[in-house]
Amino acid sequence: MAFFAALLSLLLSLTPGLAPSQGAPAPGTANVTVVLDDAAAAEGRRALPAVSGARGSNRPIVVIDPGHGGHDPGATSPIDGIREKEVTLAIARAIRDELARSGRVRVALTRDDDSLIDLRERYEIARQLGATLFISIHADAAPHNDDAQGATIYTLSEIASDREAALLAARENAAGVIGGADLGADLGVNRILIDLAQRESMVQSAQFARLLQREASPLVPFRQDYHRFASLIVLKAPDIPSILFEAGYLTNAKDVAFIESPEGRARIAAGMRRAIETHFARRLTRLTER
Repeated sequence: MAFFAALLSLLLSLTPGLAPSQGAPAPGTANVTVVLDDAAAAEGRRALPAVSGARGSNRPIVVIDPGHGGHDPGATSPIDGIREKEVTLAIARAIRDELARSGRVRVALTRDDDSLIDLRERYEIARQLGATLFISIHADAAPHNDDAQGATIYTLSEIASDREAALLAARENAAGVIGGADLGADLGVNRILIDLAQRESMVQSAQFARLLQREASPLVPFRQDYHRFASLIVLKAPDIPSILFEAGYLTNAKDVAFIESPEGRARIAAGMRRAIETHFARRLTRLTER
């Protein structure tokens, strides 16, 4: 992180119109963040969801995203007909309730009903709330492999990062702030700044994926190759560590029984809580040691 902060500082010092704004954190004291214009980001979109859990603005916010919804049911289990959108919402609610009971973080759901949300809007909700962790919940399917079993964690690939940085630099040109400095008219510099932020979030995302498997594996069955990389739109927030958690296979009888049972969902929620709390405890330790 120190390398990224130093490079960011150098870019800002060499680029006219990109001087740090007043009150900006000194390089190396905080993660690089991207803050876009609230009015533009919220234009034509739904109201932000309620945040529950710990009181106080100093507590980190975790956004849980139940995949699919509305006219997009996701996968359907051939075993009992349950639809992915129902599974994801039930698991997301269990995680939210577990985190709220613990009281160590604040938590919000992108949806708490059977509604469909655009993929980019899902992570924009997290960005508008100021979230520092984004977890999208899904359930897998392997119609031609009944033996496929266990949870999988996806994080963003390098190729996806490069493409999204270019798109975001063009889309948000001169419309926001990055690392405490205004984005300017230079698309090339904007892309570099956004790319730096996103690459750091990708590192943190991969670290959290490993932490989640370690903390949750006593409670949740994982695939042996549990960590995979993909160009998934929902993971492309440039400044928020993000993972997509596939809770199991709707085509596997054991996974379906686990996912649908109150005990199974409670175990997933407990594993998530343990990983999330450890993640933020580590971040706090690193910040206090600086």
